[in-house]
Amino acid sequence: MSQEDRPSTKPGNTADASSVDDDAINLPIGEEPNGEEAAGDEEGGLEVQTLVIRKKRSGRRLDKYLQGRFPRMSRTLIQKLIKQGEITVNGKKAKNSYEPALGDEVAVRVPPPEPTDITPEDIPLTIVYEDDHMLALNKQVDIICHPSKPSGLGTLANGLAHYAGQNLSKGSEAFRPGIVHRLDKNTSGVMLIAKTDEAHWRLGLQFEKREVQKTYFGICEGEVSLDRDIINQPLADHPMIKERYMVPGFPTRQMLFKDALTKYEVQERFRGFTIVHMFPKTGRTHQLRVHMSAIGYPLVGDTFYGGHFVSEKDLSGRGSEETLLAFQALHAFRIQFRHPITEEPMELSAPIPDRLTRIVDLLRAHRAIQ
Repeated sequence: MSQEDRPSTKPGNTADASSVDDDAINLPIGEEPNGEEAAGDEEGGLEVQTLVIRKKRSGRRLDKYLQGRFPRMSRTLIQKLIKQGEITVNGKKAKNSYEPALGDEVAVRVPPPEPTDITPEDIPLTIVYEDDHMLALNKQVDIICHPSKPSGLGTLANGLAHYAGQNLSKGSEAFRPGIVHRLDKNTSGVMLIAKTDEAHWRLGLQFEKREVQKTYFGICEGEVSLDRDIINQPLADHPMIKERYMVPGFPTRQMLFKDALTKYEVQERFRGFTIVHMFPKTGRTHQLRVHMSAIGYPLVGDTFYGGHFVSEKDLSGRGSEETLLAFQALHAFRIQFRHPITEEPMELSAPIPDRLTRIVDLLRAHRAIQ
């Protein structure tokens, strides 16, 4: 997006109609279209930006449209502001899915930039690749990717701030410098980190266009019947359990769903268990865990989605009853993409952790299918 396409962020400054795109014009702060004074252009210390839609584009949602006009605000923040009534259309509350029409006046109470300074913390990181533009690490389990506020500690972002200092991209959201994509708290594996803003948006574009191929290693309960398949089932928030997701069964509520697509291939079968490789084509939260559970093969240790803890005795019939894995048996072991600057094809990997190879060894020794 060119500088002329960006909405004005200074009171009293307006872009000339010839210098903006065909979608909207910015009204001068403090003026209505007829030039009369307007009251309340700064409310509670927040600046109000008003856009007039000059060209309707079918299928262009309000939240997506505003994300393009206000690039420093994430889509999540924009959706929150719409829900709170901080963004209005023709003076009235609107929905995220509303399609702006010709002549609509969209008023946005622009919040101040959130602080983005992350407290550096000496957290051990396993770096698998690094150059001047990006790095990749093997994320450990029991750690979330970034805090929800600047004072938060114990996250991957804190460790990255200690390791790389200011040599991280700013990203599009607060509290997650350098982080291009995320893994669940207890999912280990390879993650890409951007050092520059250019590397960040170029990598992000590859994810958005689904050009990045991620391969996950998982151990499922049950003997998966098909050698390979595609799971094409949408996901939605669970109606009663916070932070849990589900494949919904309410066709009348499709607007609440998010499309989700997962390919999988069986690698090895055992009595009662299967090793699979999974290739998510979308990046929904808990997608692989929900999808495998939905087809009847939850991941070992994933009690949130129907899996069970296992011990050496469970797998071999003897030995320790201590749980081998207290979370899902899932590891992001390979990622394929183009280097954000050189465009060279890249493939990076993180070795399968010992906690998972221990389970595989027990399965091969005691549950092999003859």
